[in-house]
Amino acid sequence: MNYWLAKTEPESFSYADLERLGRERWNGVRNFAALKHISNMLPGDLLFIYHTGKEKSIIGVAEIVSEPYQDPSETDSRFKVIDVAPRYVLPRPVTLKEIKANPAFYSWELVRLSRLSVMPVSAEHWQLIHQISNNRK
Repeated sequence: MNYWLAKTEPESFSYADLERLGRERWNGVRNFAALKHISNMLPGDLLFIYHTGKEKSIIGVAEIVSEPYQDPSETDSRFKVIDVAPRYVLPRPVTLKEIKANPAFYSWELVRLSRLSVMPVSAEHWQLIHQISNNRK
């Protein structure tokens, strides 16, 4: 199993929207580095949902439930999408500020490449985010 993070603007599509729908296509990605990551996703992989904008935090976890496929709204086969389903909300959101303050995350794309919308998450970072989320402040 692989771990990923995908960013979304909560005003356009939030984790709550995904929960309400039960399953949805993750689309709208146009950056080719992010599209490469989508192409490497497999059913059963887990995905952190990160809210951008004012929130700037990891909110919950979704599961990849399809193979990557061509975006049906595009004629260019390079534009891939996947289907995702909600799994759980984190006990508390983990903010970008917390992540940037922790030296364990300095090499992570979320810190280094702030504009990248889809990225891998190491098993160590996956566990650490969950640990941070379970700690009540």
